[in-house]
Amino acid sequence: MPLNDLLVPLDVDVPDIQPDFSAPFFQGFQVIASYILAGAMIIVFIMLVIAGAALAFRGLSPERVRSWAGENIAWIFIAAAILGAANGLFAWFVNFDFGF
Repeated sequence: MPLNDLLVPLDVDVPDIQPDFSAPFFQGFQVIASYILAGAMIIVFIMLVIAGAALAFRGLSPERVRSWAGENIAWIFIAAAILGAANGLFAWFVNFDFGF
């Protein structure tokens, strides 16, 4: 085997590659992800309001709802923080697009 076959050239010319994100289904993915993130955030916000109201006003809700709220309000806050961060990152990188 000749020595020239074993040598690798040191200066390889790699062309500049730019990704093309203009595929039509990407906008559909963005709309679906926007709907899912916004719907989940609304649901968690409603849960947070219900749990807060159940703990703040004792006569407003039955004992079972108050015990549920007391046990799960920390998890609801954590879920709201995680969803808020995910919504913020999605809005920053992709932008919300509700298809209007």
